[in-house]
Amino acid sequence: MAMNDITLTSGMRQNLFSLQQTSTAMETTQTRLSTGKKVNSALDDPINFFAAQGHTQRANDLSMRKDEMSEAIQTIKAADNGISAVTDMIASAKSLAQSAMATNDTTERATLAGQYDEMMTQISELRSDSGYKGTNLLDASQSITVSFDESGDSTLTVTGKDGTGALNGTTSTNDWALDSEITADIAKLDTARDTLRTSAKTLSNQLSTITTRQEFTSKMINTLEDGAASLVNADLNEEGANMLMLQTRQSLGTTSLSLASQAAQSVMRLF
Repeated sequence: MAMNDITLTSGMRQNLFSLQQTSTAMETTQTRLSTGKKVNSALDDPINFFAAQGHTQRANDLSMRKDEMSEAIQTIKAADNGISAVTDMIASAKSLAQSAMATNDTTERATLAGQYDEMMTQISELRSDSGYKGTNLLDASQSITVSFDESGDSTLTVTGKDGTGALNGTTSTNDWALDSEITADIAKLDTARDTLRTSAKTLSNQLSTITTRQEFTSKMINTLEDGAASLVNADLNEEGANMLMLQTRQSLGTTSLSLASQAAQSVMRLF
């Protein structure tokens, strides 16, 4: 016998339809509770679904930029560490020159000049060792470009500096036999120190800019993620309450359907 041949009473049909609606609503609520989202696909709410997807994609793009900023910060810090170390070595080299100036012994001056030359070699090597992941900002020929936004339109270029303050390859003159030769080298050291201080200040300002943009990007990512969540996330407390209500409704609907069936059976007993 086909189902269409079965005749249901009006009460049974209404109770059955109500149970079907309750079952569908329970499936929807169960999905929301299991996923934590009220919008799981474009079929649920196309406007909110695609808007949330756009926020999430932009947050992911910015997260990649944030990682790039972190690497740029480390590259600048490596260069700054190098400048600090070179500056300290320049101070030591100047101390050697001043010691040579204080003596008239040519042999001692020659010894101090040799130590000065070794110091100059170490300064050059220190500059070469101040790179980070293949980029050395104490090399004037190198630079990095940091992108701040997802499209790459907002950028900052950090150019490399002369990490020795123009002392690269410099050596003492004539073993410092003359005071004028020592004085000339001290002047070079002072110029190099001042140059490096200027470079350090420039790098510090650029580091501050990148750090500020990184903090801004972190806040923007949080804002985008919160915006996406507000569009698609479900209120679990509300959905939990809905599930309890639907379970109660289902129970009552089943009872009502049973009562309607009993009423129909009572009528059949009359025959």
